[in-house]
Amino acid sequence: MTLDPLVVFTPSGKRGRVPVGTPVLSAARKLGVDLDSVCGGRGICSKCQVAPAWGDFSKHGITSRESALSGWNAVEQRYDDKRGLPPGRRLGCQAQILGDVVIDVPPESQVHRQVVRKAAAVRAIEMDPATRLYYVEVDEPDMHEPSGDLERVQRALRAQWDIPEVSTEFSTLAALQPTLRKGDWKITVALHKTGADAVPTLVAAWAGLHETGIFGLAIDLGSTTIAAHLTNLDTGEVVASSGIMNPQIRFGEDLMSRVSYAMMNPGGDAEMTAAVREAISTLAQEIAAEAGIGTGQILEGVFVCNPVMHHLLLGIDPVELGQAPFALATSSALNLSAGQLGLTALPAAAQVYVLPSHRGATWAPMPPRWRCRNSPASRRISS
Repeated sequence: MTLDPLVVFTPSGKRGRVPVGTPVLSAARKLGVDLDSVCGGRGICSKCQVAPAWGDFSKHGITSRESALSGWNAVEQRYDDKRGLPPGRRLGCQAQILGDVVIDVPPESQVHRQVVRKAAAVRAIEMDPATRLYYVEVDEPDMHEPSGDLERVQRALRAQWDIPEVSTEFSTLAALQPTLRKGDWKITVALHKTGADAVPTLVAAWAGLHETGIFGLAIDLGSTTIAAHLTNLDTGEVVASSGIMNPQIRFGEDLMSRVSYAMMNPGGDAEMTAAVREAISTLAQEIAAEAGIGTGQILEGVFVCNPVMHHLLLGIDPVELGQAPFALATSSALNLSAGQLGLTALPAAAQVYVLPSHRGATWAPMPPRWRCRNSPASRRISS
């Protein structure tokens, strides 16, 4: 006797068998899964979007293959052509279940959406941010004294602010020329220093006098939730807080399940890395909108996370953490750029500090130099 297909919905964990050809939306209603729909299953509202997951899920006892759902149909294509569906998404009212499958219901498709909110404790902080703003008036180019725009910005910083040397991120360099001309050779630059004796890096530039501030994003990357606090790098004020569910939950509800998924599915670690980076970018956009600022003003990010989340954020296979001697790729703090981490919502040159990670601990305190030198967002995480 052939059993009906088994379907497992995440993050709820609800599961059951349904007849072959059952629409995902119908299966969700039968099993009491929180999946939204207002158009009667006609593929108009798109509220029933789901994200099928493929691979071996030992925790659920399922091998989920792409053949477990019916193919992309004309209704989905019509909706995608008109409004667009995110990659990997299907309409629950159109996709039919043909075999054992794991299906994630993203937060925006849930009728009773979970609110993830972690408050930031307000406390007195002596401000000494790693990123600072400098207004400079730059010499115009002169064909008789040829020099590059960057070199003349460096010369202006040296003359007007006594800053002898500056490096730059390539993404900032590419935008420097139009910014200078738009500002009539008067610009505000953001310089980031990783330490007291480090050469500052030019990470952003605005035409004229920039007066709307710069911000840092402090993120607690947990296995279940991702919480973020947006901090004004000038005043230290936490201007907005927000959070979302960690979408990696569809690969496993606990950390070892995710390590197992990476072990059993080639490329599974890359899938989980892409999922969490996309979620962080979405969270950055949402928290910036809540604060009424542009994401281009977020120039710092600080991450605290447990070892498995640490590796998956960085794009490092966590398999070694699932077996003795549980070796970390690195236990040191890391200074990276948003571009290196694939955080597309932030400026590519935004500076990201990942706190040190230690085996068996969810997070570690920052080195003493960072308590005084790094951004207020970092110090809020450490306190």
